[in-house]
Amino acid sequence: MRGIYALTLLTIYVIGLSACSTKAPPADIASMAPPGVSQTHRSGDYDADGNYIGPGSQADLLRNAGSDRVFFDLDSSALDGDDRETLRRQAAWLVQNLTVEVTIEGHCDERGTREYNLGLGERRANAAKNFLVASGVSPARMSVVSYGKERPQEIGSDEKSWALNRRAVTLVVRRM
Repeated sequence: MRGIYALTLLTIYVIGLSACSTKAPPADIASMAPPGVSQTHRSGDYDADGNYIGPGSQADLLRNAGSDRVFFDLDSSALDGDDRETLRRQAAWLVQNLTVEVTIEGHCDERGTREYNLGLGERRANAAKNFLVASGVSPARMSVVSYGKERPQEIGSDEKSWALNRRAVTLVVRRM
């Protein structure tokens, strides 16, 4: 009876020790991507805040296209030569990154009514989208939204601030 008791205690002791052990983390934990991100991306594809900056990211668009925004004259949705060149580079990047979907935001300066600026912001976003479509980007990969004067880039009531706020911005929203 004493032998069975000792064997039982030994078994409980061994089980207890194995239950207390901790699993060692993988040796390459530093190179693992954050949850929800494909493991095929390298750890260098993330900035210090954990934002993805690798291929197909907003940062990649900025690196390769030079800008994610185009600017407009007062009360206008017409693209000038600089705008078209920026959008050509964006289109080339989008054609190379076929798994990327974008939203094009239209923005206005603070002048004008809310309703007028929402309409103008939509025309600006659509002008950028239409140029990208004409450059070979599938319209199914793009959506537009107008924020009118509700999301200024620059706070101020001067020409410099107004000029920065009259814009269309191409934002990477998803990598399929």
